[in-house]
Amino acid sequence: MEHFEEDLVQALKEIVRDGNWQCVGEQSAFQSPCTKLFSEDGEHLVLVHTEDDRFWAMDSACPHEGGPLELGDIEDLGNGRMALICPWHQFDFCLDTGASSTGLQNQVYDVKVVQGMVYVNTQNELCLNPFPEAKTAHVDKLYIEDGDKQTQENSLCYWATKILCTPDPEEKVTLTLEVQRKWNSGEISDVGEATPPAQPGRKENLTVLEPGKIKRGKGGTLASRVALLHSLANIEQWAIDLSWDVIARFSKTRLSTGTALPRQFFSDFVKVAGDEAKHYHLLEKRITELGSCFGALPVHNGLWQSASDTAHDLLARLAIVHMVHEARGLDVHPQTLSRFAAQGDTKSVEALEVIYADEITHVAAGLRWFTYICGKEARDCVPTFHKLVKLHFKGYLKPPFNTEGRKTAGMTEEWYVPLVKPSS
Repeated sequence: MEHFEEDLVQALKEIVRDGNWQCVGEQSAFQSPCTKLFSEDGEHLVLVHTEDDRFWAMDSACPHEGGPLELGDIEDLGNGRMALICPWHQFDFCLDTGASSTGLQNQVYDVKVVQGMVYVNTQNELCLNPFPEAKTAHVDKLYIEDGDKQTQENSLCYWATKILCTPDPEEKVTLTLEVQRKWNSGEISDVGEATPPAQPGRKENLTVLEPGKIKRGKGGTLASRVALLHSLANIEQWAIDLSWDVIARFSKTRLSTGTALPRQFFSDFVKVAGDEAKHYHLLEKRITELGSCFGALPVHNGLWQSASDTAHDLLARLAIVHMVHEARGLDVHPQTLSRFAAQGDTKSVEALEVIYADEITHVAAGLRWFTYICGKEARDCVPTFHKLVKLHFKGYLKPPFNTEGRKTAGMTEEWYVPLVKPSS
């Protein structure tokens, strides 16, 4: 008994001496394998409780694409080593080192259990519930208004706004392809002006969740392949809207030189909108062939937040939507494709290949107009991009990168490697 008390006293002394140990609660409260711990600095943790009654902790956001590790599974790596598996792309992270077989590295934290209480070694306060958000004043007024100001009913911006307000995805696709045809043929010739809606229309029967609460499958079963395709279809629907929004929102933009955007800018993004409509149709058709339908699973609207955050700045919109988000789509393509190929799902593979080829041109379009505007306004392109990403994108860009796909789009490593989190 004396020896036990000495050990307890010594453990408590270490906690007090180190000063960074945060008590997160009683050991009996953590029966689930994974529990999210909210951090006051926004860099949240996941506490892992394994079957042998040991505790581990690491950053809750996957270093690859920010997937919610608290929703992941625990797997045995052999030799007594356990790993937490990201639910988005199945990257594995060793519980004791944070290392992944993919080459990524997650931050891990020491955990101690002293007299029935669990302590995590971090300098930031931890809580089982989100910290209240501080109320901050808005410096820049977001000028997204209701979509009721429309001029020139046969203008490109009129139709862009109409498509944005269309809730049915199939009707949205049909309208997009028809407007693309009319623009290319000259039936619609005027860019015009219209005020886009604050948020695109969506069908009322959709179940909308926070991005981190949507669990994607590994692609190893029919249900998980449907889940992956459903997630991609949701992204493509938002991508249609993002393309029309950049047309309507920035139709009257003037560069610092006083010049307007050239007509080719609008032609390029009409093409992007048409491509995204084609992608949604391919995915929705494949989901139906597999016995499901779009809307059968929950969706998220996380991508639209980027539109809201960059509504005041065309350069920021091009940087975040096309040079960050769409480029990340190129990064995940190889692994996504391999999952479907491994299951012999050739029809899905064919659809994904079509989408990938088009997405390279979308990244290229964003890069082309970003560099065009920077050139006209005498800005240094790469430093300007880095500044805008740090301002409007939360966190760091996360490898692995599809270097070949990015290079095909014209995005060399100088654009994105400096935005990776420095190794500790």
